[in-house]
Amino acid sequence: MLSLKPLPLSHNPSFLHSLTPFTPPPFPRTQTLKPSKHASPPSAIQSALQWNRKPELAGETPRVVVITSGKGGVGKTTTTANIGISLARLGFSVVAVDCDVGLRNLDLLLGLENRVNYTLVEVLNGDCRLDQALVRDKRWSNFELLCISKPRSKLPLGFGGKALVWLVDSLKQRPEGCPQFILIDCPAGIDAGFITAITPANEAVLVTTPDEMLGLALLGAIPEDSEVIRSTNRGYPLVLNKPPTLAGLAFEQAAWRLVEQDSMQAVLVEEEPKRRGLFSFFGG
Repeated sequence: MLSLKPLPLSHNPSFLHSLTPFTPPPFPRTQTLKPSKHASPPSAIQSALQWNRKPELAGETPRVVVITSGKGGVGKTTTTANIGISLARLGFSVVAVDCDVGLRNLDLLLGLENRVNYTLVEVLNGDCRLDQALVRDKRWSNFELLCISKPRSKLPLGFGGKALVWLVDSLKQRPEGCPQFILIDCPAGIDAGFITAITPANEAVLVTTPDEMLGLALLGAIPEDSEVIRSTNRGYPLVLNKPPTLAGLAFEQAAWRLVEQDSMQAVLVEEEPKRRGLFSFFGG
């Protein structure tokens, strides 16, 4: 189950002041990357989507959404990859950030592990520019990936939520344009890594189990699908499968609801198999 929840956390100054002090490096002004030429949604669809969005989020760019849960292994990274690619296929520019320190795997699910040369840590240390750390997907030029650190590495002393706030501000100032969505793949648990990941976010997608007592707006219900494991092993997002899978279609519908800001009002009903009689072989 995916649940959408607004986060007022980034608007709380007292919380930000309580974090470890962080001095960001100057934003690197560079023209080395050309603006991405990606398809935009048709004007009719774009106006309809803008009309359906919540008033307080209309016109707000980028929308910073953290995908989180209280436990590991529930599908946060799978959700981030498939919703991110689905949004890119709808014509929106997306930057996905893997905030799992030392155990990243968002690049594996996207099939981009061999193209990650720099991470956010190198950017903050001044070893590279931000545009060098961003990995652009060859299938969808309006989708980019940024990893927070390299496998089995440690974050520098003083790294915290303010570093990701600086990252969001830097993405807003990019010469090639500000992304419309920033998706943050949150690490498991509720420790310092969790606090770091949610600090710049203004919305959250909670990956949870079905529970009638939660009372949260439902963004989508992802059914069990054997293709999830195959997709993970191949490094190929579910939403790109042909023919489409049940889980892939559910992720695409969740991406639409994220754009439209409209929660799910119906539940999935499993149909009983039709009885096959003697005349079924003749089309009866």
